[in-house]
Amino acid sequence: MNHASTAAPAPANPAQPASPLSMFEFWPGWIFYTPIVLYWIAMGVRHLDFSLPTAANPRIETGGLCGESKTAILDMAGETAGRWIAPYTTMTTTGSAEDAAAARQALAQAGLALPIVLKPDIGCNGTGVKLAATPAELARAVAQFPPGTGLMLQRLIPFEHEAGVFYIRHPDEPRGRITSLTYKEAPVIVGDGRSTVRQLIDADARTGLVPHLYLPRLGARVHDVLPAGEPMRLVFAGNHCKGSIFRNGASDITPALTEQIDRIMQDIPDFHFGRIDLKFESIASLRLGRGFEIIEINGVGSEATHIWDSRTTLREAYAAQFSHYRETFRIGAKKKKAGWRSSGALTMLRSWRRQRKLLASYPMND
Repeated sequence: MNHASTAAPAPANPAQPASPLSMFEFWPGWIFYTPIVLYWIAMGVRHLDFSLPTAANPRIETGGLCGESKTAILDMAGETAGRWIAPYTTMTTTGSAEDAAAARQALAQAGLALPIVLKPDIGCNGTGVKLAATPAELARAVAQFPPGTGLMLQRLIPFEHEAGVFYIRHPDEPRGRITSLTYKEAPVIVGDGRSTVRQLIDADARTGLVPHLYLPRLGARVHDVLPAGEPMRLVFAGNHCKGSIFRNGASDITPALTEQIDRIMQDIPDFHFGRIDLKFESIASLRLGRGFEIIEINGVGSEATHIWDSRTTLREAYAAQFSHYRETFRIGAKKKKAGWRSSGALTMLRSWRRQRKLLASYPMND
């Protein structure tokens, strides 16, 4: 089996051979995130406000920590930023047979056509993300969500490559900066005319270590034998926990890209901290700050995802996490001093519980 990368970023350390997984990549969340939670608590004690980071992006619910609407963030974009965002529309499911027709009507009214990407308006980690290329696929996707679910329907961006760009700008700074650039690659198996999909997954150095990320999504297709040379993409959603491969692209952060991202993000009122997920034409164009479209913009709950590059050490990962959360506390303190309010710990908890309940109701992502 071979991997077909969707991008070709330079390794974080070219002299160091890449291992299939880092030692901590798929640790249980409670193990990896416990030191980060403790750090957050320590910062909350220091600042006398455990919810202070929610003031970093004060116009977004909980600052984008949890429970926020994806489209509400994108709707804040001005004319400059709006030109870089892939067109989208919304609908709310009713649980009836009319939802498919409602989805088609919403697309028509927005001037959008299939294929589209359909996702929950409140969600995270790619849960529930669906690709619909035909009316039948659109109908099946919409029908999998429970009644009352707000959905975002977005034009499928034609670019093949995907990246996460982390952006920070303090309120007293005229310009922002990019602190992380991550390339997202979908693992692809290539048929040999003899092996089943399951056998190809098991034979690969990386996917063979985490087959549980792919097998439930593939269903009966795991028994298919792919013709020789035929590729099969194992996951659509560009999320590490769903099986995408992340590569550190820090070496491609250029002044031109930084200037363009800063111009876009300054056209979103009071946005200071978060990650921009985008698709791009080529690394060369991205370095020039061109040839990309934004999928979504995430707030203070987002990560600098380069930490999931298999070359990243545990120490480097925690250093990046602590550094970014320290920044969001600092920004929140400045916004609070300027008159904005943090959400409060109880509001954070309610939003988190609501989001968890919603995530549990969504179908498996594509």
